[in-house]
Amino acid sequence: MIISPDFSRDVKAGKTVTVQVLIDGTDVNNARVIKNSIQAVTNFFIQEQQLLPLPSRVIAHTRLWFNPGRKESLYIVPGVFGVILAIYPALLASLAMSREKEQGTILQTYASSMSAAELLLGKWLAYFIVGIGQALFVMGLGCVVFRIWFVGDPSPLIIGTALFLTASIMFGLLIGVRANNRTIAVQGVATVGFLTALLLSGFIYPLSNIPFPLSLVTYVVPARYFIEISRDAFVRGTGWTGIWTAPLFLILLSLFFFNIARRVIGRMQLPG
Repeated sequence: MIISPDFSRDVKAGKTVTVQVLIDGTDVNNARVIKNSIQAVTNFFIQEQQLLPLPSRVIAHTRLWFNPGRKESLYIVPGVFGVILAIYPALLASLAMSREKEQGTILQTYASSMSAAELLLGKWLAYFIVGIGQALFVMGLGCVVFRIWFVGDPSPLIIGTALFLTASIMFGLLIGVRANNRTIAVQGVATVGFLTALLLSGFIYPLSNIPFPLSLVTYVVPARYFIEISRDAFVRGTGWTGIWTAPLFLILLSLFFFNIARRVIGRMQLPG
């Protein structure tokens, strides 16, 4: 909110006063709430100061930052990218791992000289390539259909997408090594992965509105950080200076999921 230094003096002198309000319009619904609140405060000020006979003496100019056209797609579509890429790569990876356990073919790996880290990295590479194809298709389709495009440096999105796919695949592999069959793997990804990506990532509800202690869970949801990167790339355009912490958290979560899955497989392998 920008109020001129001569605001009080101009009001007392009966001059027209201009007040400027700049609103972050990334989330259109929140922008509307803020705009209505500003208008209500302005009307209250006019009534309180008995300026009703001359309501034009105070004029509020409202501008929406980043999304002046108030397009819902600018806020929703980049978030959808995160939800989709959080589910499908993880689902494919968990199905591949759980299928080997269900069919018993993973016993050959347990008895071989292949380490748990080599097995996981091999699985990751295969589904990372598949995930890149999914990301290109989903983002390309979103840009064509909803006519959105980069508004700043695209390199954070490119690197962030690779890191997010890694975190998503590692999460799927973790579910796969813990599940005994494909049904449990699907339910695990759907329950843990999908619900957290949908409800605890900031996609639907702002993170500031999630109550404590549930808000602590949001810090281990990879989709939270990718949605921040995606929305910045397509809406804000601040670049690395605005979202540099998000890739770091994605790296930490990838290593966290990988380390747990490696330990689980390591305990199952035969010594020797």
